Amino acid sequence: MMDLLYFVLASWGITQIIVYGSVFESTRVRVEKKSNWFGALFRCPMCTGFWVGAFLFGINGFTELFNYEYNVANSFILSCLASATSYALNTIIGDDGIKIVHISEQGRSR
Repeated sequence: MMDLLYFVLASWGITQIIVYGSVFESTRVRVEKKSNWFGALFRCPMCTGFWVGAFLFGINGFTELFNYEYNVANSFILSCLASATSYALNTIIGDDGIKIVHISEQGRSR
């Protein structure tokens, strides 16, 4: 169970750094200028989370934090898990802590 927690937290952390970290801002801008599609990938926590999950799965044999059997099914499932949790945690937690959005009676965010 701890393997899964470590995997999810590592994927979320790496995704946050790639998508929002100032250290990668110039890289994101350069990539976006060359390819609109590929550039959008680096601005989307769901998309980046998937590929971060695939990367972490690929290197899982080199770490003691988590250890999963190498097969296509595990790779796909863990990549999807990394994508979903990176997106969900990004939606819930921001730079100032937990995000709270109030919905007015008309259904619009304030």
